[in-house]
Amino acid sequence: MDEERGGMLAWLGYRGGPGQVAWVLHRLAGIGVLLFFVIHVADTMFVSYGPALYNKVMALYRMPLFRYGEIILAAALLYHALNGIRITILDFWPGSRKEKALFYAELVLFAVIFIPGALWMLKSFVKF
Repeated sequence: MDEERGGMLAWLGYRGGPGQVAWVLHRLAGIGVLLFFVIHVADTMFVSYGPALYNKVMALYRMPLFRYGEIILAAALLYHALNGIRITILDFWPGSRKEKALFYAELVLFAVIFIPGALWMLKSFVKF
């Protein structure tokens, strides 16, 4: 049975566990932040084409899709930062090899910070 599971997922290099989940989420959050940065640089470029075009582009960001995107961006930034701190702890303090405990602590801290922040961001355009 282990051969079947390992064989099926071997091409992914999947070993399982919180460490690999944290690794995948860290990469996805980093890609999300990079995507935002590229979009931000591109939309700022529209300033050089005049205020009318720039204002039209900025009006797009008031649409609900982009407002929800801001919340996802906040989640990606927060997770990426917290996971970076976890990685730093694991790298610089080898005696703290409590990877699972640090990962779960990171998730709790993420929830404690993100949930109130997300609700605050949502209140401006969603009626509770």
